[in-house]
Amino acid sequence: MPEESAEKHRPQYKRVILKLSGESLAHAGERGISMDEVTVIAKQVKQAHELGCQIALVVGGGNILRGAQFKGSSGELIQEATAHYMGMLATVINALAMQDALESIGCATRVMSAIKMDGVAESFIRRRAIRHLEKGRIVILAAGTGAPYVTTDTAAANRGLELDADIVLKATRVDGVYSEDPEKNPHAILYRELDYDTVMEKNLKVMDSTAIAQCRTHQLPILIFNFKKDGNIVKAVSGQKVGTRISPRSASGERILINAT
Repeated sequence: MPEESAEKHRPQYKRVILKLSGESLAHAGERGISMDEVTVIAKQVKQAHELGCQIALVVGGGNILRGAQFKGSSGELIQEATAHYMGMLATVINALAMQDALESIGCATRVMSAIKMDGVAESFIRRRAIRHLEKGRIVILAAGTGAPYVTTDTAAANRGLELDADIVLKATRVDGVYSEDPEKNPHAILYRELDYDTVMEKNLKVMDSTAIAQCRTHQLPILIFNFKKDGNIVKAVSGQKVGTRISPRSASGERILINAT
């Protein structure tokens, strides 16, 4: 690799949390797991990891089940807390699929679950997870936080703080945070940079509000980007201009609200 290119792709972050939705593991508009989609993600993660970046993945479970499917015309068919636990188990299924995809291309991995299930995953222990990362293993974090009523976005923020990550990378199917739904309004503005307060005040639907609040409290940056564009995970860990970065206000105290033209 030429010296200039190597410098361009040198990781800006030592350790990151990469949040993947369950839907990212399926074909668009479909349910279940597509190993073709999983393999594409795995190859991008491997490329980013080979730059020297420590990566922990947090996976969702929406491709397998969502709580809304347990509601009938007369109300809930399954209690909401139970549905949340079922969703946590769905994330373990996705984590195992991602583990096999990564290991099939030569990556060392560990699946760590917030719910004890020794037969398929290690229990999440903060110090052990950090040690795995330091040894060059990709850690796949499953079952959220182990508690109901907590989204996987919030789990990603929590794990990012616990594991001393430099940033939370949220992989989506859109280029970043827009002023409106770009599929409904082609003139919607793409924000390149935002601060936490602006995201919360404008109620921009980028992550769960609890996750945003936690990152704001501890000044943990967030990057929302399109993982469907090949190479974007590498660009994200390299600090290249991609997606929308959410961070504290500038040193002068001014709000950050820079729009793409």
